[in-house]
Amino acid sequence: MTEHEDVRELLAAWAFGALDAADADRVRPHLAGCESCAAEAERLRETVRLLDGPPIGGLPARPATGLPPALLARRPTAPRTAAHAACYAAAVQALRALLPEAEGRWATPVVHDWDVHATVAHLLAADEALAGRLGIPARVPETVLPQDMRWEEAWARRTADVIAHEHARTPGETVASWAGQADALLATPEARDPELAARAELLMGLRLPVADHFAVRAFETWIHTDDIGRALGLVVPPPPEPHLDQLVRLAVRVLGLALGPEATPVLFSVTDGEEWGLGSSAEPVAAELTLDPVDFCLLMGGRTAPEEVPRGATGDAAAVRNVLEAAASLAWL
Repeated sequence: MTEHEDVRELLAAWAFGALDAADADRVRPHLAGCESCAAEAERLRETVRLLDGPPIGGLPARPATGLPPALLARRPTAPRTAAHAACYAAAVQALRALLPEAEGRWATPVVHDWDVHATVAHLLAADEALAGRLGIPARVPETVLPQDMRWEEAWARRTADVIAHEHARTPGETVASWAGQADALLATPEARDPELAARAELLMGLRLPVADHFAVRAFETWIHTDDIGRALGLVVPPPPEPHLDQLVRLAVRVLGLALGPEATPVLFSVTDGEEWGLGSSAEPVAAELTLDPVDFCLLMGGRTAPEEVPRGATGDAAAVRNVLEAAASLAWL
């Protein structure tokens, strides 16, 4: 990776103030001499400025052009992390900024059979698997489960237990527990040291480097922030472009593993982004599929049905449908 590419991947974290001192010292001189990176940094800083603005009521849905409106309260300063954890740090701060809007509306239905309070409790449960591997004690009494239980069943039991536990507490107490656990995750050595974060861990059925598990946590936190925003009638911006790129690349890797090497090959791309070959590498490409990156993430997160997601597609319709259905089948959020 060139110095330019390396710095470009740090720009979103720099805009959020989430870089460590060494990385920040690399970014500043590069911006002084690189016009394209300086322009991108300014755009990201403008997004952060909007996120820092006071809540605005009555705005329409995200416009077709320009930056999305920010209906978020003032955002706390993001902790300094390495680039791989910056997307999670930013997602945590965005949810923290949104939650004051839930005051008096904690019982608003959000997703599944969860209200706003339960959705935050769900994130408390979802983050604790990674937190436990990094030495952070659980904030809710642990659930005793059979050792041979499948991870999907264990996860469903645990999240139900945590939600039941948190519904006996106030929403403020639940938010404090979730935020405290998130802060502890972002304070771990693994959040600040890419070498420590390179070790693989098996969590939620996925063996990935810890760095990628931080991206998984960012993905889920953003999806549920968007869920809560929609339930409250507020517009939540998507992650900054470098963070969204990180989430897309991870989602494509997971999708490729799910499809396996025998699937009919499809050339997949995101709008104005990268291309990936999915399925068999021994056969010619049978179809091409293009999705908007946000639409792709919402599909992977189970928020859009395969038949409804906007797409550009040519070639074998069955192969395209197989990719879309595989993507939707991976959702467990």
